[in-house]
Amino acid sequence: MRILVAGATGAVGLQLVPQLIAAGHSVVGTTRTPAKAAIIKRMGAEPAIANGLDEPAIRDTVIAAKPDIIIDQMTDLADVTDLRHFDRAFATTNRLRTEGTDFLSAAAREAGVKRFIAQSYCGWNYGRGGASIKTEADALDPDPPEELRPTLEAIKYLEGAVTGSTNPEGIVLRYGSFYGPDTGMLSRAMIDQVRGRRVPLIGGGGGRWSFIHVADAAAATVAAVERGRPGNIYNIVDDEPAEVSEWLPALATLLGARSPIRVPAWLGRLFAGEHLVSMMTEVRAGSNAKARRELGWRPAHPSWRQGFAEVASRATTQHAA
Repeated sequence: MRILVAGATGAVGLQLVPQLIAAGHSVVGTTRTPAKAAIIKRMGAEPAIANGLDEPAIRDTVIAAKPDIIIDQMTDLADVTDLRHFDRAFATTNRLRTEGTDFLSAAAREAGVKRFIAQSYCGWNYGRGGASIKTEADALDPDPPEELRPTLEAIKYLEGAVTGSTNPEGIVLRYGSFYGPDTGMLSRAMIDQVRGRRVPLIGGGGGRWSFIHVADAAAATVAAVERGRPGNIYNIVDDEPAEVSEWLPALATLLGARSPIRVPAWLGRLFAGEHLVSMMTEVRAGSNAKARRELGWRPAHPSWRQGFAEVASRATTQHAA
């Protein structure tokens, strides 16, 4: 099939485009940065320059590409390191999840696109009560901390717009917290913060997180192209959710850093904000059972332990060099 990947040079896009091509698909990849067009070409795809918030450019790109499927991977999180000001850090991504989704969906309908697959998130957006591991049937947080509200509203908007569409048919993939070489939880910025003991363990660290290696996220997306059920949401996470009290000290050890500083929740609220305290102490993880069952997908990195160790070893070697 002919597939347009919007956001082809992002964390997932860089893994997804080669996997789609290896599966026999023809790929057009968008980037808003002309200098990155060469990256898309090297992956074997056709580059298209378009800003996701430029409606005419998005329309022209989709019409010209004539795709059977659109996969929306557009975010603006590459340089996000200061989560104390969460709403500010996610402002552009939230516009991409709302305005950008509308622009891309309208162009898809006009171009006769059959399937629209969009990126969402699995983690802090679930309700903080009840079971510690949530399924796609569980409700999202009805009353999140104030800093998280604009982002949760944008996520809800995207998910509702995509799964409620029949023309094209829509599928949402809720990815866990990303990691990979120089990506997400193991980006250079995060590694430096952990080594500098600037990521404290707040309270008891009982918040549960779900992780996913970007290559596994891409593989699940390829599976959704052929086997995803229209109107459905899938948690794309590994097999082993973990409490912050477990994964953060383990990450520090893998990076050769000292143990994280421990601070009580009340102090965390003062210097980090209620939203980060919640992420450290209250949030819930997700189950991948539905994706395994319906997509026939299995993560190659079933545990963050294995995946973190693999990527951290490479990062430590580069740091020593």
